[in-house]
Amino acid sequence: MKILGISAFYHDSAAALLVDGELVAAAQEERFTRKKHDPGFPEHAIRYCLGHAGISLDEVDAIAFYDKPFLKFERLLETYLAFAPAGFGSFAKALPIWLKEKLFQKDMLIDALKALGADKSVTGKLLFAEHHISHTASAFFPSPFEEAVVLTLDGVGEWATSTRGVGRGNTLTIEQEMHFPHSLGLLYSAFTYYTGFKVNSGEYKVMGLAPYGTPRFKDVILEKLMDLKEDGSFRLDMRYFNYCTGLTMTNAAFADLFGQPVRRPEADLLTPFHMDIAASLQAATEEIVLRLARAARAETGMKNLCLAGGVALNCVANGKILKEKIFGNIWIQPAAGDAGGAVGAAYAAWHTEFGKPRAVNPRDAMKGSYLGPEYSDAEIAEKLSAAGADFEMLDEVDVTTRTAAALADGKAVGWMQGRMEFGPRALGGRSILGDPRSPKMQKQLNLKVKYRESFRPFAPSVLAEEVSNWFEMDADSPYMLLVADVQPAIRRAMSAEEEALFGIDKLNVVRSSLPAVTHVDYSARIQTVHADTNPRYHALISAFNGLTGCPVVVNTSFNVRGEPIINTPEDAFRCFMGTDLDVLVVGNAYLVKERQNPALKENYETKYELD
Repeated sequence: MKILGISAFYHDSAAALLVDGELVAAAQEERFTRKKHDPGFPEHAIRYCLGHAGISLDEVDAIAFYDKPFLKFERLLETYLAFAPAGFGSFAKALPIWLKEKLFQKDMLIDALKALGADKSVTGKLLFAEHHISHTASAFFPSPFEEAVVLTLDGVGEWATSTRGVGRGNTLTIEQEMHFPHSLGLLYSAFTYYTGFKVNSGEYKVMGLAPYGTPRFKDVILEKLMDLKEDGSFRLDMRYFNYCTGLTMTNAAFADLFGQPVRRPEADLLTPFHMDIAASLQAATEEIVLRLARAARAETGMKNLCLAGGVALNCVANGKILKEKIFGNIWIQPAAGDAGGAVGAAYAAWHTEFGKPRAVNPRDAMKGSYLGPEYSDAEIAEKLSAAGADFEMLDEVDVTTRTAAALADGKAVGWMQGRMEFGPRALGGRSILGDPRSPKMQKQLNLKVKYRESFRPFAPSVLAEEVSNWFEMDADSPYMLLVADVQPAIRRAMSAEEEALFGIDKLNVVRSSLPAVTHVDYSARIQTVHADTNPRYHALISAFNGLTGCPVVVNTSFNVRGEPIINTPEDAFRCFMGTDLDVLVVGNAYLVKERQNPALKENYETKYELD
């Protein structure tokens, strides 16, 4: 039985395909269209999934959509009625769009599927899962647990903003819900807007900025903006927010509460105030998440936790749950945001709608999240030649040896291997790599390769068998969704002068023997690399370890700011030529910047809209 899952029409559209209960392919539309967070119908992602399985759309038995558009339309209407007459102007402008995109979304889906070649039977194949059911299913069904409690935390689906579910075998039930407008995801987005970053894109920047500040506004957030209960449930004071009826996330009362106006994106400098706001929001978020986790453990008695929803991408909060040992085991859906809804909708159809049994994979069923397109060496050579690239084709051993040597020599390396990752993190399939021992690497990659803010941290990829020797963590983190501190043994003590530094001035202080991946609070967002899920990446890090005694490399996504992660060899070569990357490795093709035609260089610094 073949089930196609689709998420679309909000942000991060995606498609996923289950064949007899096995997840065989999944991809985000943005990787094909090169439009970041592309919300459109995922035509290219669907074509890829079907092509990978060698089937046509008519051979699909069911098509599962990740939310229920009519319920979402109901919520939009009821919200405006509840707040009337406030916001009538925006309501009048939005209504025609809602009628098309929400009320008649089923018709839009059918038309789009027919345009892909589906016949008339497609109407009877369509299934709709509630948004939080899709998230919850994406977290539990692929997890390595026979049973688990599932927390889904995001902005909003139809009505739900946070849910607690319980999964057992092939069954899944939602036991508790918080409803719009009281939302942890929207609270985080409100502060993202207030600090001058783009909503639904810049939340991770706020998380990265937080360690530079002091959480002096935490109590203001928890006591003025909300009524927080001991179990983590809360109600927001909507006098400070504008997202129900307006075109902004916050209002004048919000700015007055914190004493400064909204920061203008790219115009106003980030100041210690904004760092303190970020630190305070992160501290408040962690407090809420920890309360939710403790209550879930106490009230269900379950030892396993699964997480999904956009807030589950907050790897710092996830790390706090792990550190407190609230649960025995934690598993987080790597595509925790809306893209993962495509996976969840398909799984919900397979297990819930059709009642199919569930086989638990002891690692998980996501296959390392390597679910996207891959290219043979012949295809790579053809595409790179057509792009005008100068390259050598090496054998696998030479590729590993030369790349490890380049990293040890301080080179910045573009690394494209195997299947593309599904989800927002590059995990060694579409990555930019560097030497974590270099005190210059973090700044070099941010400013000269990624063209992004200098404060943003990079992640370490570490051999799974070595993680506890370098970081205060004795658990798997294959999807880069857990944060832990570097081990005290590799930390460098700060001088009195260095301790007195504030804000961005902390950035250039070397804090450990891995300065390129050690954040200003000694933390790191860790990816554990396993030989069974990514043997070539594991071999590369092992070779680097053999040269340097360091089983860790810097890993960041292969893209520039505002660009989706690369997909094809052509994408890789263009990004290579548009940045200060030194080496590019695509499959067994090895490219050195000095040997490329300078006329092929592109201006990538301004090519993409800022994120």
